[in-house]
Amino acid sequence: MEMIEKDEKWMERTKLLIGGDAIEILKNSHVLIVGLGGVGSYCAEAIARAGIGELTIVDGDVVDPSNRNRQLQALFTTHGLSKAELMAERILQINPNCKLNVHKEFKTPDKVVELLQQKYDYVVDAIDSLTPKIYLIKTALDNNHKLVSSMGAGGKLDPTLLKVVDIEKTYQCPFAQMVRKKLRKHNVYRGFKAVFSTELPDKNSIMFTDGSNFKKSAYGTISFIPAVFGLTCASVVVRDLIGR
Repeated sequence: MEMIEKDEKWMERTKLLIGGDAIEILKNSHVLIVGLGGVGSYCAEAIARAGIGELTIVDGDVVDPSNRNRQLQALFTTHGLSKAELMAERILQINPNCKLNVHKEFKTPDKVVELLQQKYDYVVDAIDSLTPKIYLIKTALDNNHKLVSSMGAGGKLDPTLLKVVDIEKTYQCPFAQMVRKKLRKHNVYRGFKAVFSTELPDKNSIMFTDGSNFKKSAYGTISFIPAVFGLTCASVVVRDLIGR
Protein backbone atom coordinates (compact mmCIF):
# COMPACT_ATOMS: atom_id res chain seq x y z
CA MET A 1 0.00 0.00 0.00
CA GLU A 2 1.36 3.40 -1.00
CA MET A 3 1.79 5.83 1.87
CA ILE A 4 1.83 9.57 1.30
CA GLU A 5 2.73 12.20 3.88
CA LYS A 6 1.66 15.75 3.09
CA ASP A 7 3.18 17.43 6.14
CA GLU A 8 6.93 17.76 5.61
CA LYS A 9 7.66 19.25 9.01
CA TRP A 10 9.99 16.30 9.59
CA MET A 11 12.48 17.94 7.15
CA GLU A 12 12.57 21.37 8.80
CA ARG A 13 15.89 20.85 10.62
CA THR A 14 17.54 19.58 7.43
CA LYS A 15 16.19 22.62 5.56
CA LEU A 16 17.68 24.93 8.19
CA LEU A 17 21.10 23.43 7.50
CA ILE A 18 21.19 23.03 3.71
CA GLY A 19 18.36 25.26 2.44
CA GLY A 20 15.24 24.73 0.37
CA ASP A 21 16.99 24.45 -3.00
CA ALA A 22 19.15 21.60 -1.73
CA ILE A 23 16.05 19.87 -0.34
CA GLU A 24 14.51 19.98 -3.82
CA ILE A 25 17.67 18.52 -5.35
CA LEU A 26 17.54 15.59 -2.92
CA LYS A 27 13.81 15.08 -3.54
CA ASN A 28 14.53 14.75 -7.25
CA SER A 29 17.52 12.43 -6.89
CA HIS A 30 17.70 8.66 -7.33
CA VAL A 31 20.33 6.68 -5.40
CA LEU A 32 21.24 3.01 -5.81
CA ILE A 33 22.60 1.15 -2.76
CA VAL A 34 23.98 -2.35 -3.28
CA GLY A 35 24.51 -4.32 -0.06
CA LEU A 36 22.44 -3.79 3.08
CA GLY A 37 24.69 -5.20 5.77
CA GLY A 38 26.46 -3.24 8.50
CA VAL A 39 27.61 -0.52 6.10
CA GLY A 40 24.72 -0.44 3.62
CA SER A 41 21.89 -0.49 6.16
CA TYR A 42 23.15 2.61 7.95
CA CYS A 43 23.90 4.30 4.63
CA ALA A 44 20.38 3.61 3.35
CA GLU A 45 18.73 4.94 6.48
CA ALA A 46 20.84 8.10 6.56
CA ILE A 47 20.10 8.82 2.91
CA ALA A 48 16.39 8.22 3.49
CA ARG A 49 16.42 10.59 6.47
CA ALA A 50 18.13 13.20 4.28
CA GLY A 51 15.04 13.22 2.05
CA ILE A 52 16.18 11.42 -1.11
CA GLY A 53 13.20 11.09 -3.45
CA GLU A 54 13.96 7.67 -4.91
CA LEU A 55 16.00 4.74 -3.62
CA THR A 56 16.85 1.43 -5.23
CA ILE A 57 18.13 -1.05 -2.64
CA VAL A 58 19.69 -4.43 -3.39
CA ASP A 59 20.50 -7.37 -1.10
CA GLY A 60 19.74 -11.05 -1.54
CA ASP A 61 20.56 -12.09 2.01
CA VAL A 62 18.41 -12.75 5.07
CA VAL A 63 19.12 -11.75 8.66
CA ASP A 64 21.42 -14.13 10.53
CA PRO A 65 21.87 -14.04 14.33
CA SER A 66 25.51 -13.05 13.77
CA ASN A 67 24.33 -9.83 12.09
CA ARG A 68 22.80 -8.40 15.25
CA ASN A 69 26.02 -6.84 16.51
CA ARG A 70 26.19 -4.35 13.61
CA GLN A 71 23.29 -4.40 11.10
CA LEU A 72 20.43 -1.96 11.51
CA GLN A 73 17.59 -4.29 10.58
CA ALA A 74 18.98 -7.29 12.49
CA LEU A 75 16.93 -7.99 15.63
CA PHE A 76 16.10 -11.07 17.67
CA THR A 77 12.68 -10.96 16.01
CA THR A 78 13.93 -10.65 12.39
CA HIS A 79 16.12 -13.74 12.01
CA GLY A 80 15.58 -15.35 8.60
CA LEU A 81 13.78 -12.36 7.09
CA SER A 82 14.88 -10.51 3.95
CA LYS A 83 17.30 -7.66 4.69
CA ALA A 84 16.01 -5.73 1.69
CA GLU A 85 12.35 -6.05 2.69
CA LEU A 86 13.10 -5.06 6.29
CA MET A 87 15.06 -2.05 5.11
CA ALA A 88 12.24 -1.04 2.77
CA GLU A 89 9.71 -1.14 5.62
CA ARG A 90 12.00 0.97 7.77
CA ILE A 91 12.62 3.55 5.04
CA LEU A 92 8.89 4.00 4.41
CA GLN A 93 8.34 4.53 8.12
CA ILE A 94 10.86 7.37 7.89
CA ASN A 95 9.73 8.88 4.59
CA PRO A 96 6.45 7.53 3.19
CA ASN A 97 6.96 9.70 0.10
CA CYS A 98 10.18 7.95 -0.92
CA LYS A 99 9.86 5.96 -4.13
CA LEU A 100 11.39 2.56 -3.39
CA ASN A 101 12.67 -0.12 -5.75
CA VAL A 102 13.54 -3.27 -3.82
CA HIS A 103 15.69 -6.12 -5.17
CA LYS A 104 15.91 -9.02 -2.74
CA GLU A 105 18.17 -11.32 -4.71
CA PHE A 106 21.89 -11.54 -5.40
CA LYS A 107 22.69 -10.10 -8.81
CA THR A 108 24.39 -12.19 -11.48
CA PRO A 109 26.79 -10.33 -13.80
CA ASP A 110 24.05 -10.00 -16.45
CA LYS A 111 21.63 -8.61 -13.87
CA VAL A 112 24.25 -6.13 -12.63
CA VAL A 113 24.68 -4.85 -16.17
CA GLU A 114 20.91 -4.51 -16.51
CA LEU A 115 20.62 -2.78 -13.14
CA LEU A 116 23.34 -0.24 -13.92
CA GLN A 117 22.02 0.66 -17.34
CA GLN A 118 19.31 2.59 -15.53
CA LYS A 119 19.73 6.23 -14.52
CA TYR A 120 20.96 7.02 -11.02
CA ASP A 121 22.28 10.23 -9.57
CA TYR A 122 24.61 8.24 -7.30
CA VAL A 123 25.61 4.61 -6.71
CA VAL A 124 26.74 3.29 -3.32
CA ASP A 125 28.81 0.11 -3.24
CA ALA A 126 28.43 -1.48 0.20
CA ILE A 127 29.39 -5.01 -0.89
CA ASP A 128 31.92 -6.81 1.31
CA SER A 129 32.75 -9.67 -1.10
CA LEU A 130 35.59 -8.92 -3.51
CA THR A 131 34.44 -10.48 -6.80
CA PRO A 132 30.92 -8.98 -6.91
CA LYS A 133 32.35 -5.67 -5.67
CA ILE A 134 34.83 -5.42 -8.52
CA TYR A 135 32.16 -6.23 -11.09
CA LEU A 136 29.79 -3.64 -9.67
CA ILE A 137 32.48 -0.92 -9.61
CA LYS A 138 33.63 -1.66 -13.17
CA THR A 139 30.07 -1.73 -14.52
CA ALA A 140 29.09 1.46 -12.67
CA LEU A 141 32.09 3.30 -14.11
CA ASP A 142 31.39 1.93 -17.60
CA ASN A 143 27.94 3.52 -17.31
CA ASN A 144 29.34 6.86 -16.08
CA HIS A 145 27.70 6.69 -12.65
CA LYS A 146 28.96 8.70 -9.72
CA LEU A 147 30.13 6.11 -7.22
CA VAL A 148 31.24 5.84 -3.62
CA SER A 149 32.61 2.51 -2.42
CA SER A 150 33.18 1.26 1.12
CA MET A 151 36.45 -0.50 1.79
CA GLY A 152 37.27 -2.84 4.69
CA ALA A 153 35.42 -2.19 7.96
CA GLY A 154 36.26 -5.48 9.67
CA GLY A 155 38.88 -5.92 12.39
CA LYS A 156 38.85 -2.24 13.35
CA LEU A 157 37.90 -0.23 16.44
CA ASP A 158 38.76 3.46 15.89
CA PRO A 159 36.13 5.42 13.90
CA THR A 160 38.26 8.59 13.92
CA LEU A 161 40.67 7.08 11.36
CA LEU A 162 38.23 7.03 8.44
CA LYS A 163 39.06 8.99 5.28
CA VAL A 164 37.43 9.69 1.92
CA VAL A 165 39.69 9.82 -1.14
CA ASP A 166 39.82 8.65 -4.74
CA ILE A 167 40.50 4.90 -4.78
CA GLU A 168 44.03 5.46 -6.14
CA LYS A 169 44.94 7.40 -2.97
CA THR A 170 43.85 4.76 -0.45
CA TYR A 171 46.60 3.34 1.72
CA GLN A 172 47.17 1.06 4.70
CA CYS A 173 43.91 -0.81 4.01
CA PRO A 174 44.49 -4.41 2.87
CA PHE A 175 41.01 -4.65 1.37
CA ALA A 176 41.47 -1.45 -0.65
CA GLN A 177 44.80 -2.81 -1.85
CA MET A 178 43.06 -5.94 -3.16
CA VAL A 179 40.39 -3.80 -4.82
CA ARG A 180 43.03 -1.68 -6.56
CA LYS A 181 44.91 -4.78 -7.70
CA LYS A 182 41.79 -6.40 -9.17
CA LEU A 183 40.66 -3.17 -10.84
CA ARG A 184 44.04 -2.71 -12.53
CA LYS A 185 43.30 -5.87 -14.52
CA HIS A 186 40.32 -3.97 -15.94
CA ASN A 187 42.43 -0.84 -16.58
CA VAL A 188 40.69 1.01 -13.76
CA TYR A 189 43.05 3.05 -11.60
CA ARG A 190 40.94 5.95 -10.34
CA GLY A 191 37.61 7.68 -10.81
CA PHE A 192 35.47 7.01 -7.73
CA LYS A 193 35.46 7.90 -4.05
CA ALA A 194 36.46 5.30 -1.48
CA VAL A 195 35.67 5.34 2.23
CA PHE A 196 38.50 3.62 4.08
CA SER A 197 40.33 3.51 7.40
CA THR A 198 44.05 3.83 8.02
CA GLU A 199 43.70 1.51 11.02
CA LEU A 200 45.24 -1.88 10.27
CA PRO A 201 42.81 -4.76 10.88
CA ASP A 202 43.39 -6.94 13.91
CA LYS A 203 44.75 -10.16 12.38
CA ASN A 204 43.86 -12.09 15.52
CA SER A 205 40.16 -11.44 14.83
CA ILE A 206 40.01 -13.24 11.47
CA MET A 207 38.01 -16.40 10.87
CA PHE A 208 37.79 -18.62 7.81
CA THR A 209 34.44 -19.46 6.22
CA ASP A 210 33.00 -22.03 3.83
CA GLY A 211 33.52 -19.67 0.89
CA SER A 212 29.82 -18.98 0.31
CA ASN A 213 28.86 -15.63 -1.20
CA PHE A 214 32.44 -15.21 -2.51
CA LYS A 215 33.84 -14.90 1.04
CA LYS A 216 36.62 -17.19 2.24
CA SER A 217 37.32 -15.29 5.45
CA ALA A 218 35.94 -12.54 7.65
CA TYR A 219 37.24 -10.25 10.38
CA GLY A 220 35.54 -9.66 13.68
CA THR A 221 33.36 -6.55 13.85
CA ILE A 222 31.92 -4.14 16.40
CA SER A 223 28.65 -2.20 16.37
CA PHE A 224 29.95 1.26 15.49
CA ILE A 225 32.61 0.84 12.80
CA PRO A 226 30.43 -0.42 9.89
CA ALA A 227 27.83 2.17 10.93
CA VAL A 228 30.36 5.00 10.61
CA PHE A 229 31.47 3.66 7.21
CA GLY A 230 27.84 3.68 6.07
CA LEU A 231 27.12 7.14 7.46
CA THR A 232 30.26 8.46 5.78
CA CYS A 233 29.14 7.00 2.43
CA ALA A 234 25.77 8.70 2.93
CA SER A 235 27.48 12.03 3.64
CA VAL A 236 29.50 11.73 0.41
CA VAL A 237 26.33 11.13 -1.59
CA VAL A 238 24.34 13.98 -0.05
CA ARG A 239 27.19 16.52 -0.12
CA ASP A 240 28.05 15.74 -3.74
CA LEU A 241 24.42 15.93 -4.86
CA ILE A 242 23.90 19.35 -3.31
CA GLY A 243 27.34 20.67 -4.24
CA ARG A 244 28.80 20.95 -0.76
